Amino acid sequence: MKRFLMIASYADSLIHFRGHLLDSLIANGIEVHAASPDVAFDNIWRRQLEEKGVTVHEIGMQRTGMNPLVDLRTFAELYRLMRRIQPDIVMGYTIKPVIYGTLCAWMSRVPRRFVLITGLGYAFTTDVSGRWFSKRQGLLWVVRCLYRVALRGTHKVFFQNPDDQVLFRQLKLLSAKIPSHVVNGSGVDLDQYAVAPQAKGPVRFLMIARLLGDKGVREYVNAAQQVHRTHPQVTFALAGWIDNNPDAISQQELDDWIAEGTVDYLGCLDDVRPAIAACHVYVLPSYREGTPRTVLEAMAMGRAVITSDAPGCRETVSEPANGYLVPVRDASRLAEAMRRFIDNPELIGAMGRQSREVAEAKYDVNKVNADLLEQMGMGAKAEGCRVEPVQSELRGVYGKTTL
Repeated sequence: MKRFLMIASYADSLIHFRGHLLDSLIANGIEVHAASPDVAFDNIWRRQLEEKGVTVHEIGMQRTGMNPLVDLRTFAELYRLMRRIQPDIVMGYTIKPVIYGTLCAWMSRVPRRFVLITGLGYAFTTDVSGRWFSKRQGLLWVVRCLYRVALRGTHKVFFQNPDDQVLFRQLKLLSAKIPSHVVNGSGVDLDQYAVAPQAKGPVRFLMIARLLGDKGVREYVNAAQQVHRTHPQVTFALAGWIDNNPDAISQQELDDWIAEGTVDYLGCLDDVRPAIAACHVYVLPSYREGTPRTVLEAMAMGRAVITSDAPGCRETVSEPANGYLVPVRDASRLAEAMRRFIDNPELIGAMGRQSREVAEAKYDVNKVNADLLEQMGMGAKAEGCRVEPVQSELRGVYGKTTL
């Protein structure tokens, strides 16, 4: 029996983003192991993984920052783990699992080594231009060097959008000798995220994200403030949490927004479906994504979308079939897109239906995982996985009218 090791930096992501993939691996007769920080024996995520049949291993990992001593300890733990369980296949996702996991797998002579680039993170989305060499520029340089070294030891690299794939090739982070493949994000469970009836009452916008600057949270709030001046009946919901990240929104900023009353803050949600069902239009003005999972969930539930014309985001919207694309960091254009839905409410239902069709054709989690397994040589590709013609057809019919 083949042994598969998945390495993550967030334990809950193994359930929320990779749970169906782990199920598919087990269904294919593969012994599955997962390594992550914060999976002590009384942890809910550990219990859920073990109920699936996954063997769970806790590792020490600092998700942000580049403390050499802490990262060296993480590296050593991963190396010892691989020497002990001797996996046949290793896959890591997010920066540190990709870099340290791949290097350890190469040193441990794991036969098959794959990585999934789910997004480029703070180091790539932060503006590091300037005359003098800054701390941020130094971080970007280190991350790029580590990527370049680690990816030499992979057998295939998976990306969630073509822009990231092109960027890694252009920057020579990924050698021409290493094959790569673009998958349609993490996919979405179309049964779990079923179509919800159109919400009643005044138009309600919703954004769900970690409260980071590069998610476009400030632009969302700024746009809400602009629209609220002329349309006070419209509501703007925000769900998420303050992350341990250099780019995080401050608690004071969040408190000021709540006190102002323009934004209805929902906190960190265990289940986003009621919030999506209560909204008319989903908004994510992020600076860059792999493929935004919350957008896929909103599309599956039949919601129109406003998102940024940025890598990972632009793939989810075919204008004006299921929503609008707006320039990155442009709150005024975001407000303009919001007003289109307020002034033309008939667009909400029509675009929401198109969103569901795109989710069914392109982002069904079963199709996405079948594609991954086939690319790794562990399963037959599901019929209908390749859906680029659907996307092309939508663009051909509706054209492109970026705001």
